[in-house]
Amino acid sequence: MKKVAATIAAALYRLALVLFARDFGIGTSSRPLGPLTVRIDAPRELVFDVIADPYLGRTPRALASKLKVVERHEDSVLAEHYTPTGRIVTTTLETIHFERPDSVEFTLVRGPVPHVFERFELRDADGGTELGYSGELRIDLWALGRWWGRAVATRWVATVQGSLASITSEAERRAR
Repeated sequence: MKKVAATIAAALYRLALVLFARDFGIGTSSRPLGPLTVRIDAPRELVFDVIADPYLGRTPRALASKLKVVERHEDSVLAEHYTPTGRIVTTTLETIHFERPDSVEFTLVRGPVPHVFERFELRDADGGTELGYSGELRIDLWALGRWWGRAVATRWVATVQGSLASITSEAERRAR
């Protein structure tokens, strides 16, 4: 019985991805992602490198299950991100633009909603770095879309919070 329920849930999730990922241009609403801020005891350039290196350099094996760079340029990439959502791994395709050492911007190309824009902003702060995150998610189809957008945004922000913790840990480790 559990297996049948899991199969039905997975099928409904895939159906929602197909329906809500489209940009219909009707009943559109938006919601903020963040803002979130962390203080990191490491120089801004180093924090920027921790964020950018897996994209602009060689992606570490430890990140292979989470990230695949499809195309690299001097200051931008096209990359797939893999995020576990229950029994399913959701794949997003995003462009990422790097402005050393101030910001990193992510724009969704393909994913569970038609539009997401995110920004990491790095600022010097008392010998360390303040890393700020903000973004916006837009979705169509009125109340039904807003319901899906809330579900996606909750998981999206939780994933970003995990990334911020990893960035903080790695940058502070390198700074020691």
